[in-house]
Amino acid sequence: MTKVKICGLSRLEDIEMVNRWLPDYIGFVFAKSRRQVNALTASQLKERLNPKIIAVGVFVDQEMDVILQLVDNKVIEMVQLHGSEDETYVRRLKELTQIPVIKAVAVSGKQSIKGSVADYLLFDGEKAGSGQVFDWNHLTDIEIPYFLAGGLNVDNIPQALSKKPFALDVSSGVEVNGVKDEEKIRRFIELVRKQQGVLKNE
Repeated sequence: MTKVKICGLSRLEDIEMVNRWLPDYIGFVFAKSRRQVNALTASQLKERLNPKIIAVGVFVDQEMDVILQLVDNKVIEMVQLHGSEDETYVRRLKELTQIPVIKAVAVSGKQSIKGSVADYLLFDGEKAGSGQVFDWNHLTDIEIPYFLAGGLNVDNIPQALSKKPFALDVSSGVEVNGVKDEEKIRRFIELVRKQQGVLKNE
């Protein structure tokens, strides 16, 4: 069953929206981005988040101590790495946090990945966060559960699901003028679940 992650939450209104529609994951972006949040804001938002939803922290080449503090303070329950972090970094982070780690991979050609110390991979276009779809046919031989990101919206959900990702990771596809939109969130989550025979989380 493919899961749903709504990334780039930064406002209390965003939290209220996802609490009503219950995606499996949400993302707090700590890297430089128009959706960036600081530790205090993320902590305040996490306090209001339905505990059924797993909070993921998104980082780019972040000092590990910053991530460890967010984990210790229970602001995030998973880590998503979008920088040049290598297998040694990922292994050490997993040892210290005991929580799942997602490692992002920018796709520019055929991908065939047999193994990684990360729990999940995330595939996005060459410029992460651009909202642009890459050629999903490049994902040919992936033996690790993965999140699919980049240009997802209600129109390409069936094609995305046909690639059998672990989760669909959407941000700009559920926004209007750069702000999370409840109707788009609702439609995205419901269409993913309807396509798989599940209308709503209980």
